[in-house]
Amino acid sequence: MLSEPRSGRLAAWGNALLAGAVSPDDAALAIVGEDAVHRVEGLPGEAGPVGLTLALGRLRRLGVTGWRVGPPEFNARALEAEEAVVGFGAPYGLVPEVSEAGPAGDLHVEVVWRCLAVREAPPADVPSLGEAERELAEALREATTVLTRLDVAAAGPTAEAARDAYRARAENGREVLAPGYPPRAVRVLELAQRIGLLVDLAYDHGHGGAVSASEMAARGAALRPVERVARRAQVAAYNAYVEERERERGF
Repeated sequence: MLSEPRSGRLAAWGNALLAGAVSPDDAALAIVGEDAVHRVEGLPGEAGPVGLTLALGRLRRLGVTGWRVGPPEFNARALEAEEAVVGFGAPYGLVPEVSEAGPAGDLHVEVVWRCLAVREAPPADVPSLGEAERELAEALREATTVLTRLDVAAAGPTAEAARDAYRARAENGREVLAPGYPPRAVRVLELAQRIGLLVDLAYDHGHGGAVSASEMAARGAALRPVERVARRAQVAAYNAYVEERERERGF
């Protein structure tokens, strides 16, 4: 499944906190998720790492009025992490550095967010929510046609277990986005995640009828554009809070 980036969680719940839709503790808890602990290092006015609650409050006082996902090109650390979150209203960005310890299934994950100076600018190549929704629908139709013809759609007990796990999370009331986001953003992110699941299953769980090199190449060619569209849509959903505020202010 298309993974939920930590930068996306921070942007979504950081925006919900700025909007007054959640408490600082609830925002921090949602951002940490299944990780053990998150800290922020390099925060102006602090000599060492601090907790998320303090950091988000301090950055708000420094002028941050919203959070966007990316772009990660602003710093070598961000390029290495392949994700970042950038403040709107003040020139600060946060880049996650993740450390893991322990066996598979019992990992202890700690995250340090590096606070860095950035040039505030909207991420490039991100569609509007309407464009993202249309792109997702079109890409899914095209990929489904190709995969069906090649008989490489994911099947079998492993694939079914992954789909069951996804459905179970949805039925347990897992919030797709933080409170305060427009319904269309929620719909776009949920569709992107579903498409990501299908793509991952098609890649990871057997070759189906794609036994020749040419057929497997065709499968890859069909899936790569879908992956790109899903990732663009994911960023569009996370950034919808700030984009909506910009429209309201006439930017």
